[in-house]
Amino acid sequence: MNEQVTSRPAGRPRGDRLTDVLHSAEVFDGEPGCIAQARDLADRFLVRLAAEWLAVFGEHTRSDLMLAVSELVTNADRYSQGPYLLELEGTAERVSVTVYDSSTALPLFYSPDPTRPGGHGMEIVVALCDRLTAERVPVGKRIRAEFELSS
Repeated sequence: MNEQVTSRPAGRPRGDRLTDVLHSAEVFDGEPGCIAQARDLADRFLVRLAAEWLAVFGEHTRSDLMLAVSELVTNADRYSQGPYLLELEGTAERVSVTVYDSSTALPLFYSPDPTRPGGHGMEIVVALCDRLTAERVPVGKRIRAEFELSS
């Protein structure tokens, strides 16, 4: 049985998931440079999504997506005991950033506190995305941040 933590702002309905999406994924081993490589993968993916799917990114959406990728892979790199997988899926309407890692510990969500030294990564991701889901899966856990794009 999967345990799940979901964060979705009030008033945002959950849309139907399209089956035809642009997809990109890569496994990272935690060696130095992996976070930069993950950001590069995400950057190339977003360029393709704009070119092939005519996705329109709002004023801050592209940088929000890149920051979410950075935070999620940094957490996987820091807290898991093994490789982690970054998976990107998108259409002209939405993008999801999913990270699988070997740790079964679900992330902790703290209230905003500027005096707290650390623990702000998930706080940042929740603020940036339209929906965040964290759940245990057979390999450890999966964290997915979903972004609705401008039309």
